[in-house]
Amino acid sequence: MAIDSVNPTKVTNGSREPRRSSFSARYTVCNGGTAGTMAHPVIKFGTDGWRGVIASDFTFENVRTAAAAVAAYVHAQEDPAQLASRGLCIGYDSRFLSQAFAKTCAEVVAATGIAVKLAKEITPTPALSYGVRELGAAGGIMITSSHNPAQWNGVKYKAFYGGSGSPSIIAEIESYLGAPVPQAATPAAIEEVDFIAPYMAAIEQFADLDLIAKSGFKFAIDSMYGAGRELLSGVFTRLGVDHVQIRGNVDPLFPGINPEPIEPHIRALGEAVVANHCDAGLCTDGDADRIGATDEHGNFVDPHKIFSVLLNWVLKSKGWPGDVTRAFNTTKMLDRICAKYRRTLHEHGIGFKYVVDYMQAQEIVMGGEESGGIGFQRHLPERDGLLNALLLANVMAEEKKTLGQLVAALQEEFGEHQYGRIDLHIADEIKNGAIGRAKALKVGEPVFAGMPILRIETLDGVKFNLDNPEAKTKPNAAETWLLLRASGTEPLMRIYSESCSTESVAKLLEAARGFALGS
Repeated sequence: MAIDSVNPTKVTNGSREPRRSSFSARYTVCNGGTAGTMAHPVIKFGTDGWRGVIASDFTFENVRTAAAAVAAYVHAQEDPAQLASRGLCIGYDSRFLSQAFAKTCAEVVAATGIAVKLAKEITPTPALSYGVRELGAAGGIMITSSHNPAQWNGVKYKAFYGGSGSPSIIAEIESYLGAPVPQAATPAAIEEVDFIAPYMAAIEQFADLDLIAKSGFKFAIDSMYGAGRELLSGVFTRLGVDHVQIRGNVDPLFPGINPEPIEPHIRALGEAVVANHCDAGLCTDGDADRIGATDEHGNFVDPHKIFSVLLNWVLKSKGWPGDVTRAFNTTKMLDRICAKYRRTLHEHGIGFKYVVDYMQAQEIVMGGEESGGIGFQRHLPERDGLLNALLLANVMAEEKKTLGQLVAALQEEFGEHQYGRIDLHIADEIKNGAIGRAKALKVGEPVFAGMPILRIETLDGVKFNLDNPEAKTKPNAAETWLLLRASGTEPLMRIYSESCSTESVAKLLEAARGFALGS
């Protein structure tokens, strides 16, 4: 197995060379500078789009600015004669005012002469991405803040290939923020379309539904009040698969939770699994592009174990060709699985956009990130929570094992891997100071829970590979590592750790918390 830990060569538009017009040279920003020379004071696209607090910075004015920048980018790339036919797809999730923000984007884009296909109802992000690719659109805008709390909303950009815009595409869009956009003599058409039906037909073809139907397994389904509402339940109802559904209604307040399929927000699903004697719980986040799960005992199954279960099944049972990618903050169990099946593993920065880069450049069977975003190139260069939920059910049916039994089998074969994460909402000066102190640490220092540092990596954040005495007492023990990473768009630091026991992980996370806060 070869591991490539360098970011791949960026491929802006896959195999198609972008059309370069003189658009950016012809228009200047309102303050007199040229397009691309100034950053917007509020709008900043992070690893997967721009997010903000509704009515604070995520306002209709700023959404119009973001939509205009997307329109300017599309005009610069596309042949004007094709804009009316190719156009842009626009979708929205279940958040407060998402539909209104989507309509605003549609009006701004159409006013520049770009035709718009607007979702007729609340739509999962992967369904919008699928529509972009299958309809041959120039790109897509998705109004969603994914897993963020209820007061947030956001704008994601989807490129023509049906996945997140590459870093180079996003940088170009940002360069047009605040720049005026030419208006068409007559606005282009805005057509309402159904993105869901063709997307559901596609993912149902991807999984073996007959096998799931015959398995006899019972499932609990949780869409966390989000865009995945009723979709998985609808499939299981039609198949006659025994299941229960919770939080399948739309509620923009996401009462009591953030729509993120991790602890503690997924606990209600675990309780439903136990109460209804289910064999697994399947969960999607606010815009249904991420997966979460619980086993038959109601225990949370983190995204790393889901990724590992699916990857092991794909390489063992399907034999699909291609390399594998994983983000810098994901489990190293994936490395061991790839080594067994002699697949090249590429490690990259945090964010699914890096997976997309690889999928545009070469053959990738599967790629994913820490937060439950997992994608298959043969489906879409996009993460897809609903597809992965169906595939988990598919694996259970084929292996004739509950989800807990599948995870236990992996831990037995590849060694115990336990994972944890904490989020610290701290001021930027504290966050940046902690990262600075982390970068100054040296190999050999026992800063974190007394474990000496073996190696330091800085691909994305600061990762410490540690000498854990406990690992020496366990056969085939997982490597122990700790990662500190500061958000580039929020006063937030995330701390990640993986080790050979939950106790080691807990100790390391608490030690890192103290380090970050300066205590």
